[in-house]
Amino acid sequence: MIRQYRLTRNLSQEELAEEIGISWRQLQRLQYNEENTRISTFKKIVKTLNVPDDEIIKFIRK
Repeated sequence: MIRQYRLTRNLSQEELAEEIGISWRQLQRLQYNEENTRISTFKKIVKTLNVPDDEIIKFIRK
């Protein structure tokens, strides 16, 4: 989900990571489901990428 929305906004991993205040490596791990994240970081990601609520729910239910 993160990768899809990031690419839709034409953001690199580095740009998105900088925008939400995490390292690009951490974003990379989150993007490929290699790491869990804090809810505050998740909220920053979905807000920055304008992820619709229904997509968030689908992602959480996985």
